[in-house]
Amino acid sequence: MTTIILKPHKEESLLRQHPWVFSGAIERIVLDKDYPHTAPQEGEIVLVTSHEGKPLGVGHYQIGSITVRILEFGVAELPKDFYKKRIAAAYQLRQSLGLSRKDNNTYRLIHGEGDFLPGLVIDIYANTAVVQAHSVGMHLARVEIAQAIQQVVKTVENIYYKSDDTLPFKANIPAEDKVGYLIQQSANNPQDDFWSTENGLDFRIDWLRGQKTGFFVDQRDNRALVEQFAKDKHVLNMFCYTGGFSVYALRGGAKQVDSVDVSEKAVELVRQNVQHNFPNATNHQAYAQEAFAFMADIKDKYDLIILDPPAFAKHRDAIKNALRGYQRLNQKAIEQIQHGGILFTFSCSQAIDKDMFRLAVFSAAAAAGRKVRILYQLHQPADHPINIYHPEGEYLKGLVLYVE
Repeated sequence: MTTIILKPHKEESLLRQHPWVFSGAIERIVLDKDYPHTAPQEGEIVLVTSHEGKPLGVGHYQIGSITVRILEFGVAELPKDFYKKRIAAAYQLRQSLGLSRKDNNTYRLIHGEGDFLPGLVIDIYANTAVVQAHSVGMHLARVEIAQAIQQVVKTVENIYYKSDDTLPFKANIPAEDKVGYLIQQSANNPQDDFWSTENGLDFRIDWLRGQKTGFFVDQRDNRALVEQFAKDKHVLNMFCYTGGFSVYALRGGAKQVDSVDVSEKAVELVRQNVQHNFPNATNHQAYAQEAFAFMADIKDKYDLIILDPPAFAKHRDAIKNALRGYQRLNQKAIEQIQHGGILFTFSCSQAIDKDMFRLAVFSAAAAAGRKVRILYQLHQPADHPINIYHPEGEYLKGLVLYVE
C-alpha cells in the first residue's frame, strides 16, 4: 500500500478526526516496492502516517488540494465489510428518525462526511437507491457499495448510479462508466413514471435527467414549515425546480401559488406534481422565466415568497460575486413583498457560511429600507448530518423573515 507521510506536527487535524489531508501537509509519498506505477493513482486506498511513522488512518487518494479523504482513522488498512458496516449504521440512524414509513419513503441514506463516507451520497426514493460519487475512490467502490445497500436496506429493489456531474473532470473516466444501473432494474419501476412519497405528498423523480439525484431531499423540513405559513396566502416559489414548496403550500391552504423556474423541463415537472396531488386545483400557475425578469414588477402581489436559488458560489473564488447576487435577489423580494409578508430565503452554497449569508440578507433589508425581523433560522435536516469534526459539511442555510 502507498504511504503518505506528513510533515512534522501536521497530524493534529487528523488526531481531531477531520477527514481531509491537504497537499501542503505532505512531506513525501512512499510507494510499495511491488507497486506497478510511478505515482499514486487517483482513487486508490492509501495509508497516512505521522512524520514519526504512526498510522493515522487510511483513505482515498485524489489529485488536488485535498489529497486524501480519510475513511477510517487510526488503522493501517480498511476493515472487512467496511461499506456494509457504515451503511448499516447510517440506515439505523434514519430508522430511528422515523424517515422510512408509509407516508414517507424519500430520504438521504448517506451524506458524505456526515456519515463518515466522504465523497458518497445515496438518496432513497421508495424502492430505488440513487448513488452519487463525488470522488474517484467512491466511483471505484461503486459495485461494493451497491452490494452493501442491497444487503442492508431490504426495501431497495433498484440501485441507480448517477455521477456524471459530480466526479472530478480531470479523472478521465469514460462517460458510460458514470451513469448506469448497477443492479437489475425491477419490472415495477419504470424510470419515465416513477413517484416517491414525502410527508404524504407524491413527487415524480427523474434521476436520469434531473438535478442532483432527482429531487432536493434536503428541504423536506423547510417545505413542511412553508405549509404551516401558507393558509390564505398568495405564494411565489422562485427557482421552484420540481415544485416541492409549491405542493406543500397548496396543501397548507394557499389562495394562489405561482411557481417560477428558468427551465421548461422543471416547470413541466411542477405541473405534473401539482396535478398528481391536487387534480382539481385551479389556484396554481407555473412560469418558465428568468428570476429577475419575473420579479421586476410584482409589488404587493405576494405575501409569502420563497427564494431557493441554485448555488451562487461553488468555490471560494466566487464568494464575492455570490454575496452580491444574494443581496440583489433578497432586496428585490423585500422591496416588493406585501406588508406583513413572510420571506423564506436560502443559500445552498457550501463556500458561503451562515454569517456571510445573514450579512447579505441584512444588507438587502437595509437597502430596501423596510423593517425586517428573523422568525426562524433554517438548516439541513437530520438525514443530512454534520460531522462535528467536519464543520464544512454545514451547507444549507435559511432565514424566515417577517417584513412589515
